[in-house]
Amino acid sequence: MITCYLRYVIDPYRLDQFEHYAKMWIPLVEKFGGRHHGYFLPSEGANNVALALFSFPSLAAYETYRADSMKDSDCQAAFRYAEETRCIVSYERSFMRPVLA
Repeated sequence: MITCYLRYVIDPYRLDQFEHYAKMWIPLVEKFGGRHHGYFLPSEGANNVALALFSFPSLAAYETYRADSMKDSDCQAAFRYAEETRCIVSYERSFMRPVLA
C-alpha cells in the first residue's frame, strides 16, 4: 500500500472554496480504486495550510489513477474549479508507506 500525502498552501480567504474542492475529490479518488482518508483544514495555528491523505494498493495503481483522472470529466471539472476559484496557492506531494498493526 502507498499513501499520498498532499500539503496545500491555500488562500485563507477562500477556505469555503477549498473545502468544496476537497469534497469533490474524495469520491473521485474512491471511484478510481483509492481509499481517501480525508482532508484536514486549518483550525488553530497556520490558517493557510491544509492536508489530504489517500491510499492506493500500490504506486502502479496510483499512477493508473493519475493517468485515468486526466481523461475523466468529473476530475477535469474539479481541476477547473480550483483554477477558477484560485483557492490553492501551491501544493506538494509525498508518498508514504504506512506501518499498520
